[in-house]
Amino acid sequence: MTDFVHPSLLFILGALPIPFLKGSIRKAYLVLIPALAILAVLTMQPGSYGATQIIGQEILIAKVDKLSIVFATVFTVMALIGIVYALHLPRPGQHVAAFIYVGSALGVVFAGDYLTLYLFWEGMAFASACLVFAQRSEQAIRAGFRYLMVHITGGVVLLGGIILHGLATGSLLFGPIKGEMGVAAYLILAGFTLNAAVPPLNAWLTDAYPEATVTGAVFMSAFTTKTAVYVLARAFPGTELLVWLGTAMALYGVIYAVLENDCRRLLAYHIVSQVGYMVAGIGIGTEMAVNGAVSHAFAHILYKALLFMGAGAVIHVTGRRKLTELGGLYRTMPLTVALYMIGAFAISAFPFFSGFVTKSMVVAAAGQDHRALVVLALTMASSGTFLHTGLKLPYYMFFGTDRRLEAREPPRNMLVAMGMAAVLCIAIGVFPQPLYALLPYPVDFEPYTGVHVTESLGVLMFTALAFVLFLKALDPENTISIDTDWFYRKGARHFMWFAEKPLARYEKAVSDVSETAALPFLHGAARVGLWIDITGVDAVVNGVAHSILRGGGALRRLQTGVVTHYALAMIVGVIAATIVFAVAWR
Repeated sequence: MTDFVHPSLLFILGALPIPFLKGSIRKAYLVLIPALAILAVLTMQPGSYGATQIIGQEILIAKVDKLSIVFATVFTVMALIGIVYALHLPRPGQHVAAFIYVGSALGVVFAGDYLTLYLFWEGMAFASACLVFAQRSEQAIRAGFRYLMVHITGGVVLLGGIILHGLATGSLLFGPIKGEMGVAAYLILAGFTLNAAVPPLNAWLTDAYPEATVTGAVFMSAFTTKTAVYVLARAFPGTELLVWLGTAMALYGVIYAVLENDCRRLLAYHIVSQVGYMVAGIGIGTEMAVNGAVSHAFAHILYKALLFMGAGAVIHVTGRRKLTELGGLYRTMPLTVALYMIGAFAISAFPFFSGFVTKSMVVAAAGQDHRALVVLALTMASSGTFLHTGLKLPYYMFFGTDRRLEAREPPRNMLVAMGMAAVLCIAIGVFPQPLYALLPYPVDFEPYTGVHVTESLGVLMFTALAFVLFLKALDPENTISIDTDWFYRKGARHFMWFAEKPLARYEKAVSDVSETAALPFLHGAARVGLWIDITGVDAVVNGVAHSILRGGGALRRLQTGVVTHYALAMIVGVIAATIVFAVAWR
């Protein structure tokens, strides 16, 4: 691996010195590591690196091809943006967790075998959970434990699938799963779709992301679900089930966003919706569809991070995150408003913004594959995205009723990070060809046709008209929407009741029986055994030993060393043998 520098090592090993660095030196170091990682990704060559053997299985630490390079490129760019956004943090803990999180995600992207993938997969779960725990509130701690519980369960399912797959195929190399879907394939698919937040396995995302720190949520919005998109594209392209799961996701996230009052929870539901486009594209499986899914993942990481950074800036300066508590901030935070709206236009697929040149590729691929229902559903979801992320959220957060909040622009580093993401959102929308050149397959798609631009603007303008007409009906309410997390919240509560009441009582009853009946019997049996050992076994052994010692002493006395004594003994022995023989003969 001398000609290949693994980007994940730059982050994971690079996290070690962070707590010992201070001030400007730490800030420079934090920016240097992702910059080196970007350089490493841009200069790496396709190939296989780090092949070895473990327990008789071929292990491939890194497999580099166009699919892994495009995800690694956006991951390292996002790491740089996220680190710049978090430079103002005085404590190093979140920086360390973010570095390990990014490094683990890159480890998954380059993993050439399931063992390597699994180790980095679990590393992502624990590192990202630290970004939730770092908030230190009771709600965040509870959400962090739920987050870990769900991901550890998913990891166990994934590990079971990996073991069964290895036993069935004799190989742990990571690649497309071919042939009929068996138990192993479905377990692996379940582990992957959990991280992709496919309903009903999605509630961990909308439960944990709003409770993370302001900077931690930016990192979380970028890596976990998109890493899942990568492994799905690698292992399950063309799986029909994913088409319908992705389509359902796109609508599910939009519908739940209608009910949300928490700005980051609303954005989290739109992660579910947007990842649905990617999952559906992977399920369609054509070259255009996979290209669309991958390019949309690239664009989504940037514009969703920009949206979370904008919402995080508001939370940072006001301490509030509910839409019913916000409003009138456009006067004091004009730069934040402008940068946020660039992200909103990008996610809404406005022409000349990144979402327009990526999301439309997935929809076009569905049309080419003659999937009219999928096209209709994805178009409806796009309209809903603009309605809530592009109109409702910024209206009630920045405009709407003026709450007379004391606010200001966030720290300069946060604005710089938002500006970096905003520039990329516009650059990709205006010049999509550099992104298209990174995609796994040759691109034969032109987003800027008269029909496509007209259709997109028509949908967006009618959505804006509907927003104006039904503005009162869209007023946020101070409520909490119930998602599928209700089941494991209630399930965990019932499990704890079962563990603390019936199970604990059963354990106490068994312990009481053991102490009152079993233990006295065992003690008595032990005493009897000791008495038998001392009076019986030891007596016999000691007696035999003493007899042997006495016999040995007698023989020692007979050994005088005088030849005449030995001769006399021999004569006596011959006479005795003759007498015995004579008596026996008779």
